Amino acid sequence: MARPAVHPSSAGTTEQQPGPVRWRTVDIIVTAVLGVAFGAVFWAWNLFSEVASTPLDFFPPIKGLLNGVYLMPGVVAGLLVRKPGAATFASTIAAAVSLLLGSPYGLIIVWYGLVQGLGAELGFLLTRYRSFGWGTAILAAITAGLSTSILDLSLYYPVSADYPFWVFTLPYVVATVLSSVLLAGVVGLLLVRALARTGALSAFAAGRTRV
Repeated sequence: MARPAVHPSSAGTTEQQPGPVRWRTVDIIVTAVLGVAFGAVFWAWNLFSEVASTPLDFFPPIKGLLNGVYLMPGVVAGLLVRKPGAATFASTIAAAVSLLLGSPYGLIIVWYGLVQGLGAELGFLLTRYRSFGWGTAILAAITAGLSTSILDLSLYYPVSADYPFWVFTLPYVVATVLSSVLLAGVVGLLLVRALARTGALSAFAAGRTRV
């Protein structure tokens, strides 16, 4: 390797990376590839979740801990591509690919992908797409987790005698957001950093500066 792919930078450079808003061809391709790759991950995770959810039947709300994987493409794409719409694009593509591979959830999963992507997008929007460090990764993961929690609770678990707020709703939201923070936020940012160290992201700001 002629030169290192990741260069040290000051704290200011690390946290403030506005970048151009216009999408390049490489941005579109890489975001789509991320979506396809995570779509395959979704398919495998669906199989794992069917088995892993059974031991959690003693307290159903903690099944929200299994949701974090579904929130990864939006956060990872946002951290890597750093363009408005990247999180939504990658998340929606991932959901569509998982459907094509045989998702047990049907067409609703594409709607989930869109909402989860928009949720992650909100986290980046709150920083005006200028910050891509730990704070933004966690923020985007939280907003993504809240988005899927709200959708789940609206469609499947509305507050009622069967799903009381303190007993089911709140623990489910906490479990989902915690899972999103750990998997989409922490693991997502570590994944972007690992890719940057390989030199694969040299065409992106994420590959030229420490994030």
